[in-house]
Amino acid sequence: MTIGRMFATRFRQYRQAGLKDDLLAAAVVSVLLIPQCLAYALLAGLPPQVGIYASLLPLLAYAALGSSSVNAVGPTAVLALMTAQVMAPAVGPGGVSPTLAALVLATEVGLLLAAAALLKLDALAALLSAPVLQGFSTGAAVSIALSQLPALLGSPARGTNAPELFASWWRSGSWGHAATAGFGLGALLLLALARPYLPRRLGRAWPLVVICAAALLAWATSAPLHGVAVVGSLPELGLPLALPPFDATLWWQLLPGAALIALVTFVSSFAVAESLALQRGEHVDGRRELAGLAAANLAAGVGGGMVVGGSFSRSAVNADAGARTRMAGVWTALFLALAVLVLAAPLAWLPRAVLAASIVVPVLAAAEWSAFGRAWRYSRGETLVMGVVAALTVLQNTQWALGVGVAVSIALLLKHTARPHAALIGRVPGTEHYRNVERYATEITPGVMSLRIDESLLFTNARQLLGVVARHLDTHPGTKRVLLQMTPVNRIDMSGLEALRALQGVLLERDIRLDLSEVKGPVLDALRAAGWSSWFQGRLFLSHHQGVNDEQGMAA
Repeated sequence: MTIGRMFATRFRQYRQAGLKDDLLAAAVVSVLLIPQCLAYALLAGLPPQVGIYASLLPLLAYAALGSSSVNAVGPTAVLALMTAQVMAPAVGPGGVSPTLAALVLATEVGLLLAAAALLKLDALAALLSAPVLQGFSTGAAVSIALSQLPALLGSPARGTNAPELFASWWRSGSWGHAATAGFGLGALLLLALARPYLPRRLGRAWPLVVICAAALLAWATSAPLHGVAVVGSLPELGLPLALPPFDATLWWQLLPGAALIALVTFVSSFAVAESLALQRGEHVDGRRELAGLAAANLAAGVGGGMVVGGSFSRSAVNADAGARTRMAGVWTALFLALAVLVLAAPLAWLPRAVLAASIVVPVLAAAEWSAFGRAWRYSRGETLVMGVVAALTVLQNTQWALGVGVAVSIALLLKHTARPHAALIGRVPGTEHYRNVERYATEITPGVMSLRIDESLLFTNARQLLGVVARHLDTHPGTKRVLLQMTPVNRIDMSGLEALRALQGVLLERDIRLDLSEVKGPVLDALRAAGWSSWFQGRLFLSHHQGVNDEQGMAA
């Protein structure tokens, strides 16, 4: 079969299976994307056309390599905020232009994601735990809303965090501009109050309706002549394809921030793709998601864009509208380009205060406020992590917030694993099941002390094993055998192996034998590879009940 015939066959199959649904979903998402791409570019401190460029080639690149059928890639509020904060030191007085810095940043993020895909590092998503992500998303929502207040009210104040913003506002000596505030607050009320009562289909397009109405009103009243800042004329749509500038100092300066943005991009995008895939009975591949996001950001870097990732709001709309394949993203890019060509003139009259309102409403609605209550009821330590991350996001910057959040999460994990729980267990009468004697009515076999080790034996906790066993022995002086139930143990590293060896030596001095039961296959393979049979003198049992009854056991 020739390539042409093969392509024709596949297109016929696609036309029958998904073309109609993809076209409909693309039409809906492109309507949502028009105001968002402009607003998020301004949030990042970039010209509005950068948001448009970031919504064209990146969608094509993700469609080629990504794995989710509905993940709508493009500019997002959180990534725009992070972009502004990371670029701030490089684009100050005497620095490079924000547009060039954005290209370098997007390229670095793309290269880091590509390296992670090549090295199969999709497990790095675990570095951002749920408390860190929830605290970050809430803090980012507050920070984004605060950052848009000056544009919303017509104030000249600027700042990348709350203290800088309010200090700038205080120095400006002006609360804002009346006409600008009228447009901004009016749009805010229309977006926040009217949309919940609108029919579903109109509700999705409501932001675009508000934007068109605001542009029309600004034109009718000659708003720019009255001091209202507007978007202004957009350049002719033509992708400025070029490699980002290679300035070693700039690349090095942006690299730490790019690493954090790459991590947030993958974690947030993968979470969106995975949650929607579960609803649709589909599978999302982490490594392919890394590759798709890497390609999208590299495309943004050479196509005049900014950092992009998966958007929850657009992806949910994409799925709800019936998208079947990643081709929906390709059609979205095409529809967006056509819409911008048609709407370029009206959009020039759009007040920037209205764009600010279109950012504030959805980000505050998407913030996970209730997560703090759930965390407080479940874990005070993790609530503290959420609070610290949220506060640092608002008061400092996203790099500090995520860095501290990851560090505190790792510290809490180490604290937890460093104190392994070892339960004294006994047999539930009439069964072969063994449970914690403090929680169940159980029977204890004289001379046998059964302990269940509830953590893997690693360098973080291995030194505690001897003390844990010794404390139980002090309350059971007649013990002849210590039988460790190893069911929860998934791994034993060298420190854990040495701890077992030391425990056996101490027990032998007291004429007590150390036995193990229910050791998992991979753990047993590692023990045998380490040559433990040369020193282990106890027995190994398939089941704990066999061990308690001291049957023959297995060869170590």
